Amino acid sequence: MLIGYARVSTEDQDTAVQVKALKAAGCERIFREKASGGRWDRPELHRLLAQLRKPDVLVVWKLDRLSRSLRDVLTIMDRLAEAKAGFRSLTEAIDTTTPAGRMMMQMVGAFAEFERAMLKERTRAGLDAARQEGRIGGRRPKLSPQQQTEIRRMVSEGAKTAADAARLFKVHPATVSRLLMGAAAK
Repeated sequence: MLIGYARVSTEDQDTAVQVKALKAAGCERIFREKASGGRWDRPELHRLLAQLRKPDVLVVWKLDRLSRSLRDVLTIMDRLAEAKAGFRSLTEAIDTTTPAGRMMMQMVGAFAEFERAMLKERTRAGLDAARQEGRIGGRRPKLSPQQQTEIRRMVSEGAKTAADAARLFKVHPATVSRLLMGAAAK
């Protein structure tokens, strides 16, 4: 039986293109998932792997839909071998039911991991360059420095509780707690 696996990383993406290709390839069952390919905790993938038997073939539209980590790809390939099942990637034309396909699978997996490592390196370099220019990423602070000083003063003098200060400045109590914890650590 040909069993398909379609995955997208975010909620606003859609598996429709993958599912169409998997159906055209003859997949009788298709497991769909919205989860990062860099994570191992993907329930649908694990359900699929638990159901594979000889001579089933796991089919994906593209190798990176299976995983973005060579280690995870190799783990999945080991699980497929234990179940005596095969693997096929439609885009890369990989078919592990043949020796040449198994070799190609290992090479493509290595290149996919290399590409991911290069992307991480470029991202890190870009963030470092931005920091050197004085730009800081992340969410803007909810409270201005003056408001932070005022909250610290009110709470330390006992004029307001942390919860009262949070209501006064229309922020979550955890925001005030973090502010006060940071002040206590200094």
